[in-house]
Amino acid sequence: MKLIKLMVMSCFLVTSFISAQNKDITLEDIWSKGTFRTERLDALHSMNNGKQYSVLNFDRASGSTTVDVYDYSTLKKTKTLVNSTDLTDVKYFTDYSFSKDESKILLATEQESIFRRSTLGIYFVYDIASKTLTKVSEDKIQEPTFSPDGSKIAFGLNNNLFIKDLNSGATSQFTSDGVKNKIINGITDWVYEEEFGFVRAFDWNANGTKIAFIRFDETNVPEFSMDVYGNKLYQTQTVFKYPKAGEANSEVSLHVFDLASKSLTEVKVDKEYKDFYIPRIKWTNNANVLSAQFANRHQNELDLWMINTTKNLTKLVVAENDKAYVDVTDNLTFLEDDSFIWTSEKDGYNHIYHYDKNGKLINQITKGNWEVTSYYGYDAKTDRIFYQSVENGSINRDVYAIKLDGRKKQRLSENTGTNNADFSADFSYFINTYSSVNTPPLYTLNDAKKGDVIKVIKDNSDVRTVVAGFNMPKKEFSTINVNGNNLNMWLIKPTNFDATKQYPLFMYQYSGPGSQQVANQWNSANDYWYYMLAEQGYIVACVDGRGTGFKGAEFKKVTQNELGKYEVEDQIEAAKLLGARDYINPDKIGIWGWSYGGFMSSNALFKGNDTFSMAIAVAPVTSWRFYDSIYTERYMTTPQENASGYDENSPINHVDKLKGDFLLIHGTGDDNVHVQNTMRMVEALIQANKQFEWMIYPDKNHGIYGGNTRLHLYTKMTNFINRTLGQ
Repeated sequence: MKLIKLMVMSCFLVTSFISAQNKDITLEDIWSKGTFRTERLDALHSMNNGKQYSVLNFDRASGSTTVDVYDYSTLKKTKTLVNSTDLTDVKYFTDYSFSKDESKILLATEQESIFRRSTLGIYFVYDIASKTLTKVSEDKIQEPTFSPDGSKIAFGLNNNLFIKDLNSGATSQFTSDGVKNKIINGITDWVYEEEFGFVRAFDWNANGTKIAFIRFDETNVPEFSMDVYGNKLYQTQTVFKYPKAGEANSEVSLHVFDLASKSLTEVKVDKEYKDFYIPRIKWTNNANVLSAQFANRHQNELDLWMINTTKNLTKLVVAENDKAYVDVTDNLTFLEDDSFIWTSEKDGYNHIYHYDKNGKLINQITKGNWEVTSYYGYDAKTDRIFYQSVENGSINRDVYAIKLDGRKKQRLSENTGTNNADFSADFSYFINTYSSVNTPPLYTLNDAKKGDVIKVIKDNSDVRTVVAGFNMPKKEFSTINVNGNNLNMWLIKPTNFDATKQYPLFMYQYSGPGSQQVANQWNSANDYWYYMLAEQGYIVACVDGRGTGFKGAEFKKVTQNELGKYEVEDQIEAAKLLGARDYINPDKIGIWGWSYGGFMSSNALFKGNDTFSMAIAVAPVTSWRFYDSIYTERYMTTPQENASGYDENSPINHVDKLKGDFLLIHGTGDDNVHVQNTMRMVEALIQANKQFEWMIYPDKNHGIYGGNTRLHLYTKMTNFINRTLGQ
């Protein structure tokens, strides 16, 4: 008995000693040293055989890149398909893609960003068998894409579309009216790229005989300009078309180019649309039939059309409508008989549906008061659909399989937390990425039949060891009843928390429609900042209020036409409820956020001036009149129709209510939320004779990063928090 007690005491002393030696997190650990960086699994391409995958590898020593092939079953490299050291014209490449038959590889070099998703680059085609290299164009081009047989490449250049024949080497141009800031063929304009999330607006048909594309006429779209200060004597200027809410959008039209006849035809559907969007196009398995999604400007109607491009016949096969808005789906999948998979939240939750090729509903595949969050695909051999959902709680994600007829649902992931799957081409394997608040990213190879783990690929055990060496408080998940709703919340207390003391409260949120910040997953960089603040004597909390996602359409869409009303009410009420707890000082409550979260934190400080004593707003929207048409009008309609919704909930109109401390931060190169938002807010605060602090980051975009920028930004915010909320 004495021996056991002695052992227990020894363990306690060792634990106490280790704990005493633990280090405090610093901003340099988070933003400079990469102390908590996790190992990631490089993006992989599943090979056609379903038994192997390829990965882009970079050798730091030689500065070379390779495309290497690995076996799923052994995870060992079997061969190298291409090595840049063997290529005379390519020192290294930064991305790659295969032709459909995997006989050729498209290599990207000299890539440069345009906006968030768009890039320009010099591209080469590598023929694996002959080991020959072909340059696609002497110019930097956009979105080069193989034809189905791999004999041609279509690409965008200077707002026009081209085809390079890889056999003859000839390049032909099949649109000629492209002009910067006027006409764009086959590449999306700024607002489509940002809000509909795609850049390549052209698509090859099944046999490579036709190319469909969207044409953007942005002639009447107002221009926005940004000064670029750089390091030269005179600044330059970036000018681009940006439709703000209520302003003119690009006029879009749908066209098909026939390679054989070299004819260009505009395609029109059998419905009169005024001021509409074409957010997706996709060919069916039938080389003559194109699908296109059309949405009205309010985005509360979404139509799926099937277009016979030979017979000029169009058929409306799915027509979705909603009192608020209908989300565009990326999950449209055509089965062998051209029946198709479609996802929709028409029953109140996002679920998977199966339609025949004429649009007749065959069945609803998934059902329940929970959301499908990712659709992975359909395996014809086993007749199974694979997907991810929040069936195991809205803060968790699991991987499932289900029969096409909706029977025999099977959970394939085991651990509670966030699971995501990357399936092999034949759906025999998947690589599962799992993490939770207590578990760093764990990558495993799994059998798709039952979900059994075959091998551990990466477990990030080194990160676990590193984290154990720091004073690391716990993130506690719970719910809080706010304004009649049970809202998801996490809370972080100092490791030496004393319930008899009172602590300042610092709240974080984003709050945008369909978003989520309270999720059971491993730490982001910001989480370590919150842990650092907690160790410095703060309670840090995050509450996902009404309007956030994964709890059904009704919960998400309650904010329609009044962005910033219910979300702000929930943050203010949550702060009051937390402030009533014995261990929180109700006189020292702060809030912060970025982008939509900056819009929210500004509003919370102004409208909740008896609750919040400070706020930080980074890159905030200060009036929805300044933001883009597609995003804003999806939730607010136009300012001409809903002036009160815009103005009553925009913080720029409530600056007179400011009582507490306010820090406003923005980058001047923000093409998304323009620095105009902050400049107009600053002027309003000045005219209201309100004191505040602000920080401008020259030429930095919406992410405000590069060099020491993030370290400087978070040092600025930390100092402000300590000065305004500190004990």
